[in-house]
Amino acid sequence: MKNSLQKTIFAGITATAVMTLVTYLAPMMGLPEMNIPAMLSGMMGVPIIVGWVMHFMIGITFALGYTFLFAAKVKIQNLAVKGAVFGFAAFIMAQIVMVMMGLVMGPMPAPEGGMLPMMVGSIIGHVMYGIPVALIAKPQP
Repeated sequence: MKNSLQKTIFAGITATAVMTLVTYLAPMMGLPEMNIPAMLSGMMGVPIIVGWVMHFMIGITFALGYTFLFAAKVKIQNLAVKGAVFGFAAFIMAQIVMVMMGLVMGPMPAPEGGMLPMMVGSIIGHVMYGIPVALIAKPQP
């Protein structure tokens, strides 16, 4: 794939799938279950399929942000480290968006297992999202 837009969309889809797998494996690591599509659909009051579509569209959108904003500005040579830093930045953005959505839609339900384990799981998931984005959407030599 030579086209950076196509590579970026593929990176977003792949990385979102990786992140989703990590969230489903979270309980095996002692972290709370994190079903992102169910959370999105529940917050919006729409069917779960809409939550899945939203989840992958958000993943593609963040990957586009990586390729067209983050990658050129952040001067980290190691792509895995660059992706991990991007994933952490995506985590911060997600937290800001969640607070804003809570202000608009009302308070969010308390996470199962407590806030700290949920935050740790979310950071791990976002870092595991950022690494494949950076490795797949890397610039052409």
